[in-house]
Amino acid sequence: MDIPLYQIDAFTDDVFGGNPAAICPLDAWIDAALMQRIAAENNLAETAFFVPDGPAGSYALRWFTPTVEVDLCGHATLASAWLVFNRLDRALDVVRFSTRSGELAVTRDGEMLFLDFPAFPGEPVETPRDLAAGLGVPPVETLAGPNYMAVLDTEAEVRALVPDFEALTRLHPRGVIATAPGDDCDFVSRFFAPSFGIPEDPVTGSAHCMLTPYWAERLGKTRLDARQVSARGGVLVCEDRDGRVGIGGRAALFMEGMIRL
Repeated sequence: MDIPLYQIDAFTDDVFGGNPAAICPLDAWIDAALMQRIAAENNLAETAFFVPDGPAGSYALRWFTPTVEVDLCGHATLASAWLVFNRLDRALDVVRFSTRSGELAVTRDGEMLFLDFPAFPGEPVETPRDLAAGLGVPPVETLAGPNYMAVLDTEAEVRALVPDFEALTRLHPRGVIATAPGDDCDFVSRFFAPSFGIPEDPVTGSAHCMLTPYWAERLGKTRLDARQVSARGGVLVCEDRDGRVGIGGRAALFMEGMIRL
């Protein structure tokens, strides 16, 4: 069995930045256990698999970390769309993915790709003990949604975090977003998900489903410039779309090859 494999860096203009995703376009689904083993072998935050699903530009899409299948992933969706637009069907301006999180559209606007994702506004909660211990600093505000979101005062505090991953693992099934106002953008963030096999994710599109509605309301803006300030770093444009979010970014191809099984 030969399976095409592409490694694409998402939310960056250049390779070696953003978040690398492995993308495997398939003609038909293979066994889920095999997809999980491939994802573990790739050992990236996400490996995405997709198959044609209906008319041109429509696909079914699944995402795997090295340890589990997940319900939503932004950077691997962006990378999958980049592959469709640049290798599989260059005439398309919109690609639609059927996923565990419903239909997700990606629109091409020049070199920028915009994900159309559901918004997940968080609810204010008391800060869990393991969250405060895991970050090592007390958030000024904590919200709960698909993940916990810890709001800090400054970008410097977010950059300086040295998490206790054992403590954060105890928050499963939630990951942890740390965020603050940006020094030269609207907001910054980092994302930690050790219980999903991802101690720190370089750039997390899905985290911006929580971040965007929060910062749009706080700053009184519907379009925001964001940075994920991990070691690799990533650049995103976020739009508040009344129950949906637009998450824009670029991508760069790093590698293409073939898996031979």
